[in-house]
Amino acid sequence: MAVSLPGLAALAALLFTWMQVGQATKELRISEQGQITNRFNAAITNLGSSTLDVRLGGIYALERIMEDSERDTETITIILCAYVRLHAPLSEEDAKKTHSASEEDSPPVDIAAVMDVLAALPELEGGWAHNVDLSRTDLRGLDSGRGSSNFEAAYFLGANLSGASLRTALLNTATFDKANLHGADLSSADLSEASLIDADLSNAVLVDADLRKADFTGADLTKADFTGALLKGAQLKGAKLDGARGLPPSLR
Repeated sequence: MAVSLPGLAALAALLFTWMQVGQATKELRISEQGQITNRFNAAITNLGSSTLDVRLGGIYALERIMEDSERDTETITIILCAYVRLHAPLSEEDAKKTHSASEEDSPPVDIAAVMDVLAALPELEGGWAHNVDLSRTDLRGLDSGRGSSNFEAAYFLGANLSGASLRTALLNTATFDKANLHGADLSSADLSEASLIDADLSNAVLVDADLRKADFTGADLTKADFTGALLKGAQLKGAKLDGARGLPPSLR
């Protein structure tokens, strides 16, 4: 079938327009990625500042970058976790210390800010897959104040979270082996399938918490309050249960 010249011209014009749009889109993406790279570099520089306000600006700048660029979320998560491990390391002396009401025993402002950001990480396409590693950190008195914090599958190996407030937090499949959670408030938290082997949860509040299939092997649960907690499948082998409340007879 013969095609008229006007028809060919229209087709060529359409193809040319499509190519122009594609090129413009590509250039826009390159420009946006360049802007994100510049923002990222500036934020990292600010993290190394000796001035608190500048460091805070860097922390929240990284949070905004994660909101704008999912591809950078994991890299930023790793950086922020490293920041906490570097600036709030847990010494052998502080590992067994418990939280007091003094401000000195609460996380510094910048550490608290990073924890707020990590607690509100966006869910990645295809499911939760963040690599949050806060092992051996000093987080005594942490207050997860942004509502329901999400630390699903996070690592808190050997961390000191005594006196922490993690009410309603999502901590399912998280690892707290050998962590200090003395006096922590975990009311209504989801700790299903979490590992708390040899952890110190003495005086901890676990009221209405989801503890199904959680592993408390060897944990110190002295005077912990389990009132209303879901405990189906929980492991308490070798755990210290002196004075613990709310546990069914089958688990004692």
